[in-house]
Amino acid sequence: MTFWDRIAGAYDLAEKTNRRANDETLRQVRELVPQWSSVLDCAAGTGEFSLAAAERAGAVMCTDLSQAMLDRAEKKAKKRGVTNISFTLRDLTALPEGDGMYDVVIAANVLHLLPQPEKALGELWRVTAPGGRLILPTYLQGEATAFARLSIALYQKLGFRYQRSFTLTTYRNFLWEQGLPARVKRVPGRISVGLAVCEKPL
Repeated sequence: MTFWDRIAGAYDLAEKTNRRANDETLRQVRELVPQWSSVLDCAAGTGEFSLAAAERAGAVMCTDLSQAMLDRAEKKAKKRGVTNISFTLRDLTALPEGDGMYDVVIAANVLHLLPQPEKALGELWRVTAPGGRLILPTYLQGEATAFARLSIALYQKLGFRYQRSFTLTTYRNFLWEQGLPARVKRVPGRISVGLAVCEKPL
């Protein structure tokens, strides 16, 4: 059982400690999803971004490496009466889909956790359709408040691990170094979010 399996039941409660940034990021991501589009959400956790996208998309594929997280996401979808969403285990560094399969691809708050985020970005960009949109909200732990740093330290005692501590500037530079045409802005909070949007040329 992984750290993410163990905390699945408490994940949404933990996310409320950063509610300002999380709620505003969700709102902005929802508006970036075109009506009736096809959406892939990777490392979706308990599915909040998938559920937000489903309000506008034609179909959403909600994926994660943790079955416990996906089970929580599916329960939330059923409770809210959302029917245009499906759930499956998926490794975002080795996606089975063909090139350009989705109008919108989302991978939220995961790149800072990965030992090889470059590999994940290559896969996410590959399955994004020409003219489509890759959306990459990522926590800027390098800009965290003192309260947030304490919360992160407590999380680490439970087994939480991260690989990078981005600031807005280092996150933008990282994406540009991978050749992605990223527009990145800060969504303020106790742990601010770097909301990156990459439009794929036709």
